[in-house]
Amino acid sequence: MKSSSAPESRSRRHLRPETAVLFTVAERLFAIAADAVQEIRSTDSLAGSASEISDSPLAKVRHTLERGRGISYVVNTGIHFGLPITRPALVLILRQRRVAVLVDRIERMAEIPGVLSLPPAFTGPERRWYRGLTYIEDQIIPVVDPTGFLTDDDLRLLDQAVQAGAMRGEPVGAARS
Repeated sequence: MKSSSAPESRSRRHLRPETAVLFTVAERLFAIAADAVQEIRSTDSLAGSASEISDSPLAKVRHTLERGRGISYVVNTGIHFGLPITRPALVLILRQRRVAVLVDRIERMAEIPGVLSLPPAFTGPERRWYRGLTYIEDQIIPVVDPTGFLTDDDLRLLDQAVQAGAMRGEPVGAARS
């Protein structure tokens, strides 16, 4: 019995607790490191700072969000994760990425015990989407990787689409990026 618990205890010793924002999309619970989130806003408060991308190359991104001197691309997390479409009420504006993500609601901030590696059964795009899994109150929760919403190639495609729209005279604030 000792040998079966030894690998588990070794892996748990290397876990580092961190603060996370727990949020839901289509009634599914996710976590993201609190230090990856710059700001949380109501979607209602975005009216003056959001612009539509008329010919977006990515179905999950339909809007930009003007932020100071640059823009962020707004990702519909329901489409991103392949979940049923909902009416998101909040947007998480991410730190150090030009990405904002729509979520249905914030459940709470929580101290998570750490992030466990994804099991080998995760072989598709979810390997990019998630840093790993965590366990809170009898629930296993995927921990989102903030860089997994849009790749550098995705950002380049979106920049090109926004610049093309600006050249056509479409009112998109993203031309300043």
